[in-house]
Order: sequence, then structure tokens, then C-alpha cells
Amino acid sequence: MGRSSPAVVSRTATGASRYTSRSILAAWNPSMPPRQRFAVFGHPITHSLSPRIHADFARQFGIDLTYEAIDANPEGLAEAVHAFFVEGRGANVTLPHKAAAFAMADIATATATRAGTANVLTRLPDGRLEAHNTDGDGMVRDITERHAMDLRGHTTLLLGAGGAARGVAWHLLDAGVGTLTIVNRNPVAADNLADAIGDPARAHTRYWEDLHDIGSFDLIVNATSAGTLGGGLDLPVSIIGSRALCYDLSYGKSAAGFVGWARGAGARYAFDGLGMLVETAADAFERWHGKRPDTDPVYTELRQTYG
Repeated sequence: MGRSSPAVVSRTATGASRYTSRSILAAWNPSMPPRQRFAVFGHPITHSLSPRIHADFARQFGIDLTYEAIDANPEGLAEAVHAFFVEGRGANVTLPHKAAAFAMADIATATATRAGTANVLTRLPDGRLEAHNTDGDGMVRDITERHAMDLRGHTTLLLGAGGAARGVAWHLLDAGVGTLTIVNRNPVAADNLADAIGDPARAHTRYWEDLHDIGSFDLIVNATSAGTLGGGLDLPVSIIGSRALCYDLSYGKSAAGFVGWARGAGARYAFDGLGMLVETAADAFERWHGKRPDTDPVYTELRQTYG
């Protein structure tokens, strides 16, 4: 009996599951190895494209797996994660859990440790839970390779200082941006991120109230959760430089407000984070399976479907 297509599952942290129309359950066969189990944790999570992406990657290699979308609120995250990893091999983590995921891991990679956040959790052969972060690599690869943008020397405005911002801040500097100005509604979080970076000549903070007279930037990265939570940012158009690239770490409806604002304000380039999502998923997939998927056809299909 041949293997079925990878199963795509939506699940709440209480355990009730809802199989989507793309799910196919394999008939039991004692000669088949157990299906590998993966997931993404978030709150909310119903919008996530991660189950579809990992199913598409798995089909490239004939890998039999199931990938679940698990909605866990912050209070129930630890219990949900530990219950999943009784059998699960790996999980992605999205808003608002990236800092908590890093904290609950037994060990962490250098990239995750630097950011203090994790978007990938992996159960190692010895049973320990490892934290890793692929956000920064995925974002830079999407901007510089897929969109063919050179970030070197760019004056950069980073909106937000939470888990998403921490996941990409160092990678922006590694990619060669000239300066990184961090602005957050809670200035303490912005100061903490700048202090952690420890490069005052390039990375510094300003108050959110300063945006109207802060000047213009070549690169504006939206790392806030405003779009995901249904809110807006009310940004001044004066921050957009003559060659500005505006980039939202979110995608789809969550990024529509910022991307629409950027285009209306005259930004030369405005991208959402769909490509980043695909690239970060590929990094996690390779970490779990030892195989690098082809991201271009997956990205193209998703872009055609979701705009």
C-alpha cells in the first residue's frame, strides 16, 4: 500500500480536532513506519498557512507526516506543548508565544539565544527540547534573493520590539543596514532590545511620539502585531524615504493595512511577509528532515491563491 498525502489538521489546545478538506488519513498498515507528527502553536492560529506549506514540502520528498495548527492561549501553552511532544517531533511557534517557547526549551541554538525568542522547537533524540529561530534568515533571504533587494547601507526603522522584532533585528545588521532605529509603543522594550544588540553606533531607539519628526528611512520593517490583532498604526508618511522599501513580517489580511499604507504613501517597494513565512518554514523543514525543499513553487502557488 502506498503512502497517503500528508495530513493537515486544525486543533485547539483542548484536543478537539478538525480535519480540513486537504486531509487524508492513511489506512493502517503494520509495515509502515509511524507517521511523523509536527505542529504550529499560536493564538490566534486559524489563519496560519504553515500546515499547507509543510504538506507541500513533504510531497516533494514523499515524506509521510501530519502537521497540526494548535490554538493555545498563553496560560495553556506550556501544557499544550509538553502534551504534543510526548509524540511530536517538531513544532513552529508564532504570535504571541515566541519568547515563552524559548524559555521552556531545555537548550537553545546560538541564533535563538541571541534573539531570546524561538519559532522552532525540536525534540532531540535524548528527549530534550531545543529552541531555534529562523525568522531573521528567512526574512533576509526573501528580501535579498526573492525580491533582489540590496540592504547594505540602508537607514532602517524597526517598528516593534517584541518577539518578532527580536527575531530579525540582528539579521538586519548582519545584512549590512547602515543604522537600525527601534521604535515601540513601550519604550522599555525598545531600549532592552537596543541594549541587547550592544552596538550604539548603529542600533538605537526613539519614542513612538517622535515618528512625526524623526526623518525618513530607506527600509521600514513592521514587526508589530497590530495587523494580526486587527489594529492600525497611524504612521506619518514623512518616514518614507525616496527609495523606501516597506516590509511587513505578517502576511495576508494581517499585513494588508501596512502594505496598503506604504503603497499609498509612495513607497518604491512594499512587500508582505509571505515569502519570509515560506523561507522560515523551509529552514525548519530542513532542520527536522535533513532535506532542503524548493520554496519557489510553494511561494508562487500561495501568492496566486492569496494575492
